[in-house]
Amino acid sequence: MDYQHLVAEMRRLAIEAGARIMEIYESDDLEVKAKSDDSPVTAADEAADALISAGLRDAFADVYLVTEEQAASHAGGAATFLIVDPLDGTKEFIKRRGDFTVNIALVEDGVPVRGVVYAPARGRMFYTLADGTSVEETGALDPSAPGDLKPIRVGTPDNAALAVVASKSHRDAATDAYIGKYAVADSRSAGSSLKFCLVATGEADLYPRLGRTMEWDTAAGDAVLRGAGGQVVRFDDHGPLTYGKDGYENPFFIALAPGVDLKAP
Repeated sequence: MDYQHLVAEMRRLAIEAGARIMEIYESDDLEVKAKSDDSPVTAADEAADALISAGLRDAFADVYLVTEEQAASHAGGAATFLIVDPLDGTKEFIKRRGDFTVNIALVEDGVPVRGVVYAPARGRMFYTLADGTSVEETGALDPSAPGDLKPIRVGTPDNAALAVVASKSHRDAATDAYIGKYAVADSRSAGSSLKFCLVATGEADLYPRLGRTMEWDTAAGDAVLRGAGGQVVRFDDHGPLTYGKDGYENPFFIALAPGVDLKAP
């Protein structure tokens, strides 16, 4: 894989998809439909998916593509694949709360090795460079030319005063009970894969997820966090979270900065 080319294409497609999403976000009518699993889908999900899928298939025709909005792509079986959530945080999008992202990642042998997370309503973009390290891009976010890049790195946790981030739309009593096992100095809620990025930048130390997620929800944020020195582990046994699982469904997991004293479930 030519990672330099991959990163450039993922970045460009994420920005272009973000622009299309924002056109719909700022319109008067957000038409919402229900998918077969009763989860919501909007015209923005579908438009971003079409744009990203066409771009990736054109640039990387020999790489298997998995995307949330195309059920036929979920057959699986490839060791190397691109995986896309064109609009992560659809509930945040519908409520016009801004915490939604475009997620694109490359998985190799069960590991998300490169990824981009773009939050168009927040004007924040995080991605891995060709060498696997993670950055946040600032400035105009021009799809044709990168702006200023700031290397990002996880913080050094203080286990007597941790910063925790949790889901905005899916936080529940079980999550609160688990967070209660830690000495927490700061707790915040965020939507979509932005939670991984907050750990990656050192704005949070710990993100536990005790709820259903799919690999397209997490792969890009996981890649960014890994590239910033962080890790994502299974909630049950603290083993590594892997990708390419049957059905692409994740177990519960914890994203963290090394040094956090993980508590048992």
